[in-house]
Amino acid sequence: MISTRRVTRALGGLLTASALLLPAIAPAQAGVPVDGASGIGDAYWPLDGNGGIDVSAYRIDNRYDLARKKLSGHTTVELTATSDLSSFSLDFLLDVSRVRVDGVDAAFAKTDGGHELRITPTTPLVAGTRHDVRVTYADKPGRYAYAGESNWLASRREVVAMNEPHMAPWWFPANDHPLDKAIVDVRTTVPNGREVISNGELKGRKVGKRTTTWHWRADEPMATYLAFFAAGDFAVAKGTHRGLPWLVAVSKRLGPADERASMRLMKQTPRVISGLEKDLGRYPFSVVGGLTTSLGVGFALENQSRPTYPAVGGNATGLVVHELAHQWFGDDIAVQGWRDIWLNEGFASFMEWRWDETHGGRDAADTLASHYAGTAADSSFWDVTVADPGADKVFDSAVYGRGAMTLQALRNRVGDDTFWRIIRTWIREQRGGNGSSEEFEATAARVSGVDLSAFFTAWLRTPAKPARTADNGLS
Repeated sequence: MISTRRVTRALGGLLTASALLLPAIAPAQAGVPVDGASGIGDAYWPLDGNGGIDVSAYRIDNRYDLARKKLSGHTTVELTATSDLSSFSLDFLLDVSRVRVDGVDAAFAKTDGGHELRITPTTPLVAGTRHDVRVTYADKPGRYAYAGESNWLASRREVVAMNEPHMAPWWFPANDHPLDKAIVDVRTTVPNGREVISNGELKGRKVGKRTTTWHWRADEPMATYLAFFAAGDFAVAKGTHRGLPWLVAVSKRLGPADERASMRLMKQTPRVISGLEKDLGRYPFSVVGGLTTSLGVGFALENQSRPTYPAVGGNATGLVVHELAHQWFGDDIAVQGWRDIWLNEGFASFMEWRWDETHGGRDAADTLASHYAGTAADSSFWDVTVADPGADKVFDSAVYGRGAMTLQALRNRVGDDTFWRIIRTWIREQRGGNGSSEEFEATAARVSGVDLSAFFTAWLRTPAKPARTADNGLS
C-alpha cells in the first residue's frame, strides 16, 4: 500500500513469528470437541483470523445495489477442520440470515462486538475433515466499522472494496489473516451497463433483462485483504505482453484529462512487470493489471494480480512500481504477522529506488545517503521499531522509508551480487507462503556468510538513528 502523501513525495523526485501466530483453540482434553478460538493469534488485532480451521477457497456470489449501497448474497467457504470443533468463527460484519454446514442448517450468532460470526454445526467437526460452509447475508456495508476502520468506499455510481489490513469482513465471511491464503472466486451481479472488475481472470458474464453477473477467479491462493471487487463505469484495456495476459480499467467518472492520464499510467503495468522481473525473477501470478477509481480513496493498494489506484497526475510510474513490487513482497510472500509489515512496504519502497537507479535516476546508494543525512537524529522518524512498529504505526512512514534504507544498507554491507542473491533466495524459498523478519534475517546471514545480527538490530530494532559505520552499511 502507498498513500497519496507518498505519491506526492515520489513525484517530487523522490519474532519467531510462527511461535506467536499458531492458530489457537480453546483448551480442552484430547478428542473432546472445542470452540475454535476467535482469533488466529496476531497481537496487533487479536480478533483477526480464527482458530481450528484452514480455508482452501471462497466462492462468493453477491449482488450489489449501487443506488442503495446495499450488498446481498452468499459465500461458500471451503475449509478443513484442524481440530475437533463444536463451534468455530468466521470474521464478518454484515447481517446474516442463514448458515448451512454441508447443506444442513447450523446455529449462528454474532460475538465480539459483531466482528465474529460464531457457527455451531449440528454435528461437531472432526479434525482433518473438509466442509462447505454457506453463509447468506444482506446489509449495507457502509454502516460498519472495525478496529477504528470504516472501510466501505462507495458512491451511487461506483464502489471499490479495497483496504489494508482489513477489507474482507465488509463483503464476505473470511478467515481474515494473511496466514490463511485461499482461492477466491467472485460472482457479482450489478445493473446492466455497469462493469465489475476483480482479481484474476474474467471467466464470463451472464446478461439478464436488468442485471449482469460478472465472474472473476484468481487461480493462485491469496490473503483475504488482497481480494477486491469494483463496480461502476470503467474504460477497459487488455492485451498480452511476453506471454502474460494483462487487463486494466479506469473509472469513466473521472474528468477526461484524468481518465486519459490514468489509462496511460495503467498501461505501463506490463512494462513495469518486465523491469521488475530482471531483478526479482518471474512474476508470481498468471495475470496482471490495475484499476483506477474515481472515489476519494487516498491510497493505492496491491490487490493480488490487480492493484487499485487513486487518480494521480504527472509521472507516477513509481506508484505503479511500488504496487507491482508488492506482487512479490506482500502478495506471493505474505507476512507471518502484521508486525512483519516492513517486509512488504520496505521492500516495495526499495524497488522504487531501484527503478530510479536503472531508469536514468539517482543511485539507490545516493538515495540512502540523502535520507540518512537529511533526517536529524532527534527526528521522530527514528523512534519507530521497524520490525515491530505496533498496530498504531503499522503504516508509519518509517516502515516504508527506514525499511527501504535497511535494504540498501544491507546491499552496501554485503555487496551487490550477494545482496541480489539474498533477495532471489528469499523469493524462491518463501514462494507462495508467509515470512517473518527473523526468517529474512536468517536468510541474509546464511546466503552472505556474514554475521548480520548487529546490523539488523541497529536498523530494525533500535529506536535511534543507526551509527554511520561500515558495519551498518553507512561507511
